[in-house]
Amino acid sequence: MPVFYELRGVMILHIRTSKIVLLAVAVAAACAASAAFAGDLPPVPDALKKAGIVRIGIKCDYPPDGFLDNQGKNQGIEVSLARQIAADALGDAAKAELTCVTAANRIPMLVGSKVDMLIATLGITEERARVVDFSEPYAWGGSDVLVPKGSAIKKLEDLKGKTVVVMKGAWQVDWFEKNMSDVKLLKLDNVSDGLQALLQNRADGFAHDFAILVGIAKKNAKTELVGELYQIGFRGIGVRKGDTALRDYVNASIKKANDDGKIAEWVKQFVEPELVPATIDTWNLAKVPKTAPKS
Repeated sequence: MPVFYELRGVMILHIRTSKIVLLAVAVAAACAASAAFAGDLPPVPDALKKAGIVRIGIKCDYPPDGFLDNQGKNQGIEVSLARQIAADALGDAAKAELTCVTAANRIPMLVGSKVDMLIATLGITEERARVVDFSEPYAWGGSDVLVPKGSAIKKLEDLKGKTVVVMKGAWQVDWFEKNMSDVKLLKLDNVSDGLQALLQNRADGFAHDFAILVGIAKKNAKTELVGELYQIGFRGIGVRKGDTALRDYVNASIKKANDDGKIAEWVKQFVEPELVPATIDTWNLAKVPKTAPKS
């Protein structure tokens, strides 16, 4: 079973990755001023100081980045980052007002001012960048497909004419529509529904981020990964269009969390030991695979 630090040994299918990389670079260049803050932070945006809280959309069904523990409390790597931004800006992690979002409703929640920012496995894409502003990329990842154990599907090509579960609003939808249009997509709202559909034989595969699928495969003996990664992309924090003060503050806070070693601490807290090195690599942009993209 592949892990991210073995990614160079896995075939990577790619469509438009070069454009996503260029977009990530453009976002980083546009936000370059924040890098100058090093360990310091810029002034807290007036809107945050006035509100006294920061409203953040996070995932609640996506371990290890955002999930609900046995007590129903929000936990995860991105959730910890959300609380750290609140602590940096307002002096108290509890001033992060967390709202569960899905792939389908997260951008409408941001644009509709229900939240101030999204730290919700939000992939940087050209389409999304037209309606929201992104922080500098803070993590990268790839996609895979989960199938029933012993499935005849051994590679992506075997999915032709089959039914595949995808999450509404997730970037796997766009990838399959553009690159494997003969695949029937069953669009669902959350990961648990996706897994249930697969186990109930309502679909032949479940396409999602590798980081989430590898955890499912490890815990559910009835499933396994195809093991053919595709669609390498980057995550960023989303803020409303034109909110440069908040974007710049977020960039500086992310950098400080990295410099202070907090992100590595959170990974060790929420990721199983054997997956820690691979997960830490996905939070390091220097570890993005150097394999030449195919277009």
